[in-house]
Amino acid sequence: MNSLTDEIIRASEIIKQSSRTVAFTGAGISAESGIPPFRGENGLWNKYNPVFLDINYFNQYPERSWPLIKEIFYDFFGQAKPNVAHYALAEMEQKGLLHAVITQNIDNLHQIAGNKQVYEFHGNSRNLVCQKCSTYYEAGKTDFSIMPPLCSKCGSVLKPDFVFFGEPIPLAANKYSFREAEDAEVFIIIGTTGEIMPASLIPYEAKKNGNKILEINISPSNYTNSTTDIFLQGKATVIMQQLLSALMT
Repeated sequence: MNSLTDEIIRASEIIKQSSRTVAFTGAGISAESGIPPFRGENGLWNKYNPVFLDINYFNQYPERSWPLIKEIFYDFFGQAKPNVAHYALAEMEQKGLLHAVITQNIDNLHQIAGNKQVYEFHGNSRNLVCQKCSTYYEAGKTDFSIMPPLCSKCGSVLKPDFVFFGEPIPLAANKYSFREAEDAEVFIIIGTTGEIMPASLIPYEAKKNGNKILEINISPSNYTNSTTDIFLQGKATVIMQQLLSALMT
């Protein structure tokens, strides 16, 4: 069995030879920025009842959902900063070694780190959208002292522009994410276990189309033994830093 260092070098050579490389990220990459996952031992759903993010509940009781949305996604998550793994992906893109990021995360950290081509499969928290007239607002410029926040044009309730339970995946994000999985030569899975549908199907699509699958996860995932070609076990920050160093040599 090759050592982790050998596998990182092998992965870097595969990326160097690739004409199109795409990253697919999940909660694990943002966990090291202080954003906990929703599921699992330390997940948010152990502390909060997820019903407040059900679209039908939100539409019926926005005054109950919004205080929790503000607390979690704007007071808490809003303080998070990109980590080494985010910056490594941005540098890979700048060097022409990465062509796109597909992310399940809604935290905007890839863009803050410098990635330009990001497909947000579950939407994002940086914008709010009016449920009635579809006007968009920047969350950072919204007065959250008023609960729930209302549209200045029509007075309807604003909703964060990410996917709630019971909502479909945004059409464009869905289309282009699966297209990237088809077109790439190398597909890098980072920090996701492959449990959330339909996002979990994207790496399988990549494999079906002949991609080399590289995986970076702390523990084996649903992909490790079925889809992954090279499994780099460890924290995203540590592995991505080592991978970037290997790519630069």
